[in-house]
Amino acid sequence: MNASGEPNVSRQRDASERPSALGQRDASQPQVTGPGENAPYKLSFSGPTIGNLTLDSRLALAPLAGITDSTFRLLCKEKGASLVCTEMISADGLVRGNAQTLTLLSFAEEERFIAIQLFGSDPDVMARAAEKAMTFSPDMIDLNFGCPARKIVGKQAGCALLNNLALLRKIAAAVVSAVDVPVTAKIRSGWDEKSINADRVSEMLEDCGVKAVTVHARSRTDKFDGRANWDVIARVKRAVGIPVIGNGDVMVPQDAARMLEETGCDAVMIGRGALGNPWIFSRTRHFLATGELLPSPSEKERLELLLTHIALAEKKAAVISSLEARPERRATRGGSRERNVPENWSAFAIRKHVGWYTKGLPESSRFRQEANRAASFEEMRRLVVAFASALGVELNRK
Repeated sequence: MNASGEPNVSRQRDASERPSALGQRDASQPQVTGPGENAPYKLSFSGPTIGNLTLDSRLALAPLAGITDSTFRLLCKEKGASLVCTEMISADGLVRGNAQTLTLLSFAEEERFIAIQLFGSDPDVMARAAEKAMTFSPDMIDLNFGCPARKIVGKQAGCALLNNLALLRKIAAAVVSAVDVPVTAKIRSGWDEKSINADRVSEMLEDCGVKAVTVHARSRTDKFDGRANWDVIARVKRAVGIPVIGNGDVMVPQDAARMLEETGCDAVMIGRGALGNPWIFSRTRHFLATGELLPSPSEKERLELLLTHIALAEKKAAVISSLEARPERRATRGGSRERNVPENWSAFAIRKHVGWYTKGLPESSRFRQEANRAASFEEMRRLVVAFASALGVELNRK
């Protein structure tokens, strides 16, 4: 994690990686040979069933604070993610009616299946927050037992609960009892390398009625560094009967195939590999089904999707501003303090995405410097169009 609290995204696979040839096909199931493997991997087209919901693929988008907002989730859904999740939401803030917290709960119908992810350390507050979240009609409630951030762990939430299994059990049981949709959980391997307990934690969650568990195969002390230990995901899969979703180091379609094959997990959750690259879902779907690796998106495709992303973010900012202006929303904060969301704040928030979409393009460093000074969506749009023109790329602007 870098100084600004954002996850590091430097671990990219070499672009020359290619899948090996397809193995012999079974009459009913496609078989994919993973990179470096000799034996074919039998792939089920459909995703896992979580409670009463069956995913149409084995791909999910990971929640990343400050990144996977509604606009980005929509783009990933359009490209093939079957399950998305809100950014993590404070149970305390939700119960108190904090306006900024409530803003994080909104989503479009096109984002389904969607889970609302909650974090906290008080079982009663977590249950009440889950009940309040249900007024937004999510498909699932997800429990965050994996965030390594100091400010979350310092409140005995997130990863800290991997060191307090009695409290973790109470929270999971309370939330499961409070709602009538599937409850899932996201965990890490453990607190550190000396206390890897993901299998034990997952068994406990299953006993509490949790319907699926996502395992980020790093410990809290690892944060986002080093390589994920996929063996932990395999151990969890052997330990429980509920669906297990693997997470960690899936940067290209071949990684997803390898994770499914090596761990036996039911689905793959992609986080950093999707940044500036929602196509990872469509390309991975195609690779898992056929063994063929589609080409990476062109400069034109990347810049046109960036313009779409900017347009969606602008629309979202207008909706948020209108909500923030309502008297009943102002009243929830008490006194005269108001927090309208100005356009330049929202344009600032999308800058990180601009960097990811354009990473590796010619003269992209200079372009990002200019984009980081943009104070409005319109200015950001003009810069993208000018950048495309400098590259000799003609954009289709809708």
